[in-house]
Amino acid sequence: MAQFYSAKRRVTTRQIITVDVTDLDPFGQGVARHNGKALFIAGLLPQERAEVTLTEEKRQYARGQVKRRLTDSPERVAPRCVHFGVCGGCQQQHASVALQQRSKSTALARLMKREVDEIIAAEPWGYRRRARLSLNYSPKKQRLEMGFRQAGSNEIVDIRQCPVLVPQLEALLPDIRKLLTDLQSVRSLGHIELVLADNGPVMVLRHTSPLSAQDGEKLERFSHLHHLSLFLAPQSEILHQITGEAPWYSSDGLRLSFSPRDFIQVNDGVNQQMVARALTWLDIQPEDRVLDLFCGMGNFTLPLAMRAAHVVGVEGVEALVAKGQENARQNGLHNVTFFHENLEDDVTLQPWAQQGFDKILLDPARAGAPGVMQHIIKLAPTRVVYVSCNPATLARDSEALLNAGYQIQRLAMLDMFPHTGHLESMVLFEHIL
Repeated sequence: MAQFYSAKRRVTTRQIITVDVTDLDPFGQGVARHNGKALFIAGLLPQERAEVTLTEEKRQYARGQVKRRLTDSPERVAPRCVHFGVCGGCQQQHASVALQQRSKSTALARLMKREVDEIIAAEPWGYRRRARLSLNYSPKKQRLEMGFRQAGSNEIVDIRQCPVLVPQLEALLPDIRKLLTDLQSVRSLGHIELVLADNGPVMVLRHTSPLSAQDGEKLERFSHLHHLSLFLAPQSEILHQITGEAPWYSSDGLRLSFSPRDFIQVNDGVNQQMVARALTWLDIQPEDRVLDLFCGMGNFTLPLAMRAAHVVGVEGVEALVAKGQENARQNGLHNVTFFHENLEDDVTLQPWAQQGFDKILLDPARAGAPGVMQHIIKLAPTRVVYVSCNPATLARDSEALLNAGYQIQRLAMLDMFPHTGHLESMVLFEHIL
């Protein structure tokens, strides 16, 4: 359900009305109708009736707050997390996984004006292999707060559990809290980043003042005891590896090394299926030349190179290009080259593009790839796979391909972030002669 925002807010009189919810939007809000427009109410599900207080009214939509729920949806479930409703991380733990997936698929189909062919999903709990937890020492409470931000606030929810984290990371939370609380530098800690690599857990500690030798020893002992790789970040852009190995993960059976700060897909189960589906959709042949745009460090690029004659990976972040080259060498792949380019420029003018490409894959950030679509059309591949983390920019970018004679052959919703409002997807376009 599209939402439109205006700088002018209408003040309501906090009117109480009774509504019947008919839909669930991708952000976990129940959708009802009032005075001919959409009314969004957090916490309600389809088939529920409730007394609602109107909190905001605009020309195209309104918002409400639940005063009393009168009926329960058969798809309402008990949230697993004690922090649900306060923590801003999850928005849909009160809805069944089937309902979550259905509502996201419906929203994607509406934007793309086409039915969704399949839902690619994995385990809905314990899926998140990376997380960043804020740290703050509260002088008033005389203790360290560690957790995620509250919904719509900078306040920290002092979490004790997180059932969407992979179990290995969730199990570390109590011990990490005790470790950090006992540090002399407890008042100078910014945040921690936790990552579960295939070769073990990784912890990055951001600290804003130098650590004492005693604190350093405590941290090292902890890392050895829990078999984790420890990195310290005295500044935002600086990372010092203290203990452990460089992290790596698998993509299509290949080993990809990465820095703890590098982007990797949070949901390993969905990532493995997503890569496999992209390879199938592109129908890579041994003679194909393939272009991977926004390639990162090779999550798709290297599996493509296992099947094609030659693959070119193009990325706007130079450090990721170097990491992609390193990963290609480590995996013994010599038919893949990586280039650092501004993807808003016309990449078709580059020497590596002169031979053209049979297939193209792109996996842009939330802003999409509006400047790239015309370059893809000039290269005239037979198939294009677009992996998206923002359905609105996907719908916009798709128009260019559709107008150039491509047709959507497959549309999948990726349930990369269960229980949240994130909606990811992938599309196969094929040029019809």
